[in-house]
Formats: sequence, structure tokens, C-alpha cells
Amino acid sequence: QVQLVESGGGLVQAGGSLRLSCAASGSIFSISAMGWYRQAPGKQRELVASITSGGSTRYVDRVKGRFTISRDNAKNTVYLQMNSLRPEDTAVYYCYLVQRGIYYWGQGTQVTVSS
Repeated sequence: QVQLVESGGGLVQAGGSLRLSCAASGSIFSISAMGWYRQAPGKQRELVASITSGGSTRYVDRVKGRFTISRDNAKNTVYLQMNSLRPEDTAVYYCYLVQRGIYYWGQGTQVTVSS
């Protein structure tokens, strides 16, 4: 079993920054990828960013140039640095991990961007 714990969410003014963290623990053997989804009320879940075991990163177009995903392999932790935040970034952000074809999810952390 794998457990994911997110942190770093909060309330920030438009144009500000937040850094999300996701620490994985448990039966970790071979991580294929980690990343972040987000979901706003009444909206579909959206894949924001991902990073593979090889270090390749991908971003949804609307966050490119503003968000950066990174990882600390020694700590099994993935980060999401969010800059130039906009009100439309407001959502619950969920960390995920893929291992041997199985997806694991964190509990989510709320990000609210005020105008």
C-alpha cells in the first residue's frame, strides 16, 4: 500500500505563489510517474503536471511557464511550484503516483486564489 500526503495549499492573492508538496510512503518499489491533478467545484478533473521516473515533465497548456514540477527521489516527494497564480487556478490539488500500473491518490489540498 502507498500513502500520499499533500501540503502547501492555502489562500493567496492573484499574482502570488505557492509551493505544494506530496510525500509518498509505504510499499514503494518502482515509481513510474508522479504528478498533480486539480478539480474545481462543478469542473472536470484536470491533469496539471506530471514527471516520469526518467525526469520528463509535462504540463497542461494553461500553466506552462508558471508552474514547475520537481521531485526529490531520496524522499519520494514531488513538488509543484506555482507562480503568477490566477483566480482560475483555484481548485483542490491532488497528488498521484503510478507504480506497476496502479494509481494512488492523496487526500488533496485546497488552493484558493483571490482577485
